[in-house]
Amino acid sequence: MAAKMGANMMSICLLLICYFVTTSSSSKPPNIILLYADDLGYGDLPSYGHPITEAPILEGMAANGLRFLDFYSANPVCTPARASIMTGRHSLRTGVWPGVFYSGDYGGLPLEEITIAEVLKTQDYSTAHIGKWHLGVGENYKYMSPNQGFDYYYGIPYTHDDCPCLKCFYPDRPCTYTCNMNTVACPLFRNLDIIEQPTDFTTLSARYSNEARRWIRGQAQANQTFFLYYAFHQPHNPMFSGEQFTNSSKRGMFGDNVLEMDWMVGQVLEEVREQGLEEDTFIFFTSDNGPCMSRPFDGMGSAGLLKCGKGTTYEGGQRVPAIAYWPGRIQPGVTDELSSALDLLPTFTNLAGASLPDDVIIDGVDMADILFNHGKSLTDTFLFYPAFTYPDIGAYAVRYKNYKAHFLTSGNPNSGDEWNPDASCRRDSPQTPFKPALVYDLDIDPQEMYVLDKNKYYDVYAKLYEIKVQNEATMTWRPSEINKPFNISLAPCCNPGCQPVPQCCICPHQLTGVTTTPVMTTQMVTEEITEMETVRIQEEIDSRPGNA
Repeated sequence: MAAKMGANMMSICLLLICYFVTTSSSSKPPNIILLYADDLGYGDLPSYGHPITEAPILEGMAANGLRFLDFYSANPVCTPARASIMTGRHSLRTGVWPGVFYSGDYGGLPLEEITIAEVLKTQDYSTAHIGKWHLGVGENYKYMSPNQGFDYYYGIPYTHDDCPCLKCFYPDRPCTYTCNMNTVACPLFRNLDIIEQPTDFTTLSARYSNEARRWIRGQAQANQTFFLYYAFHQPHNPMFSGEQFTNSSKRGMFGDNVLEMDWMVGQVLEEVREQGLEEDTFIFFTSDNGPCMSRPFDGMGSAGLLKCGKGTTYEGGQRVPAIAYWPGRIQPGVTDELSSALDLLPTFTNLAGASLPDDVIIDGVDMADILFNHGKSLTDTFLFYPAFTYPDIGAYAVRYKNYKAHFLTSGNPNSGDEWNPDASCRRDSPQTPFKPALVYDLDIDPQEMYVLDKNKYYDVYAKLYEIKVQNEATMTWRPSEINKPFNISLAPCCNPGCQPVPQCCICPHQLTGVTTTPVMTTQMVTEEITEMETVRIQEEIDSRPGNA
């Protein structure tokens, strides 16, 4: 009897052990990796229709994951789009408007705003950010990602065209794009320490990859659940690539740039697999806005069949590629459900078993039903705010189900000049109100070419107008952080106290053989193009109310 009881107790113990192991394994939240391209257009990847782009890793993710057809960035330019993806809120609510941050700006994403990293840390996630930030630097690096919930940072804190252009292609080929020549060289940070200035872009992608792999490996060895936000510089201008990828693709320098980014994605996936984490890791890839179309002869992005590109609220400005990848959990397929970058914070929050911030409005929704059931979106509405928006302007456009209404339109320099055959995309296309709005059926007209008859679609027009009015009545605009003053002394400098600023901002260990004569004299770019970009940036800064 005792022997039988002992055997029964052993069986019960084994069942309990199996139960707890199974429960623990299945209930443990996943690692989360957010891969964020910069200016990658809807038509730039093969799976989205480009005939010669090479991106084998991303194509593998698309084939074995869930590819989104109706996924939007939250804004058509970098800074506000990034504020929204980090917070799940329209950038107006966070004060990140109008336009973008520059290296010497006082403002940044307010520290009171709750980021994805801060939400996930409530569930004991380890968090890292590699790459571009572009949500402000501020005094004493106040607004950088280590102060916004990230345990580790390795990258450049803003867009790399907000630095003097040096060499971009291996071994020493010049950059072919306009850059800001009146500020400090691009600083490479580890946490809040500058480790290189100027940054060598011909080796940067390899170093980013090494850092990402090393960090993932460390979390795996510590059995630590993690969130990695990997924000690429590619394919934002000026394009760059290292030895392995220079002159490597059919699509020229743009193709080289995308192929290098694709390799970087592959390095992350390879490390995840090597650490045995593939079935425990949710990976999401998307882009911050549509393609830059300002450099037609040096290679530029593609919005595919969509209208216009970066900087506009047409489809090409904000509809972007998006791929969700989680082997064993997400079934391969394609979805045309309406979704956006605003939805990532709620989705990650749900995956982690965390709670949404209860004292702020979250504009996004959880995408779980789309991801795991190929089901329906929890929203049928999306608002389009322009790059340079103000409270008296509000939303330019509204989408409801498959219909989209443009109440105002304007062109943008990032969508081209005279070489763009569509004049409404160009920089000289002024802000134009429409009464009645221009309404399109995106299911049959994603190019936004054929305006629906108001008499025939009266109810659609009325619904779209109602949505605009209701949303704007409840939209709160936090005072602008971007309109705060600009001061070059705030720009990160590896050699603090040196003169003349900004030319002297070079890390001491890099000074051997380096002249401190103004970077403006470099022959890496033409003086005419450089002056055009410097004037453009200065005019934008001067136009801010705080500098009037």
